[in-house]
Amino acid sequence: MSPVSINSTPLNVRQRAVARKITWTLFAAQCLGSAGFIAAATINSIAGRQLTGSDALATVPEAIYQLGVSVAALGWGYGMDRFGRRGGLALGVGVGALGALIVSLAIIQNSLPLFLLGLVCMGIARSALQLARFVAAEVHPPAERARAISNVVIGGSVATLIWAGLSRLLGPLMTELHIDQLTWPYLASLALFILTGVIIIVFLRPDPREVGREISQLGHADQQVAATQRPARSLAEIFRQPAVLVAAGAMVFGQAVMVMIMIITPLHMSGHQHVVEDISLVISSHVFGMYAFSILSGRFADRFGRGAAIAVGSITLVLASLLAPLSPDVLPLGVALFLLGVGWNFCYVGGSSLLADQLSPDERARTQGFNDLLIGLVSALGSLGSGFVFSSVGYRAMGFVGAVVALIPLALTLWRHATRDAAIQTSTATSAGND
Repeated sequence: MSPVSINSTPLNVRQRAVARKITWTLFAAQCLGSAGFIAAATINSIAGRQLTGSDALATVPEAIYQLGVSVAALGWGYGMDRFGRRGGLALGVGVGALGALIVSLAIIQNSLPLFLLGLVCMGIARSALQLARFVAAEVHPPAERARAISNVVIGGSVATLIWAGLSRLLGPLMTELHIDQLTWPYLASLALFILTGVIIIVFLRPDPREVGREISQLGHADQQVAATQRPARSLAEIFRQPAVLVAAGAMVFGQAVMVMIMIITPLHMSGHQHVVEDISLVISSHVFGMYAFSILSGRFADRFGRGAAIAVGSITLVLASLLAPLSPDVLPLGVALFLLGVGWNFCYVGGSSLLADQLSPDERARTQGFNDLLIGLVSALGSLGSGFVFSSVGYRAMGFVGAVVALIPLALTLWRHATRDAAIQTSTATSAGND
């Protein structure tokens, strides 16, 4: 049988070439855009303490940032369905560049309202860029989606190297130029967001939305392709499915643990007299852990199943949460935060690929946007609560809370497997009875 073709071009050549180009473009955007967000994450809670004058309120700006992420997620989902993936992503990082500029001015003017406004804009940008993983998934057949997601997510590991290098290079230079250490990281974010936008506009062609529809219409040989033939379901119908609940739960609770511990760590280190360069090193090790194992986690999820990847992530998050409070030194904290990132990665990639498996093309963007809305809301609550917990009972108690929450994705995965096994046994018994 001759290969299926589009415009006289063989599918297995044309589709893979286009998917490869799109994935590499999204990878590059993730590298530079994530470096901009890492720059901000390094000092958000420190700047928050300076502008609010309180440890308890130091994470309020981060909570506002996460609220921006969550509120925008659903809007980006619908917007990218209407205007395309390239336009949505480019607009998103443009808003991020504006936010970084506003935050820089807010630090100079010592203005908390302006600082919060800028962080909301940066949160909106983060929300758009996070959806790039699903954009990569939709231009690949189901059996390759986890790897496609991981190939984009791994861009964050390169981002850690970019920011680690920039912080070491720019830190002494900015000191010599008498530029405040809480200002220049946001200026670096501004430049990185602008460069990211240029890459998306120039290279993200053709629009992945159209490529994804084309691939779905051609029908790869996979059991899940039947989902592309059904009418689009409502969000309520979709989120009643056990697999969708497990996927969303893995991402939501994995994110909650990661955010709760990660954002307060700079403040914890600052209290132990660590300089910004040391804090940047620990945060970079954390973000490296978040993304460096994406290739492994994606292939692990494709080979051993989404549930297995989520279980590995959950257990690793428990370990990281218990290790983080043991020492305030750079090396132990760096190792603990690295493991925190690895655990998050397995939950994130496993959950993202499990969710993508359940959706037809017309259900993808809005469902994935709603999923990221949930992630952002939980992140905002975790950010807000972590400051109060830290000021009340300290970093050690936060580690124990994180370990308990980290068990939830594992419990959900075991519940799904038990439910599925029970359904299979019931079906088998019914068939036997009919025979």
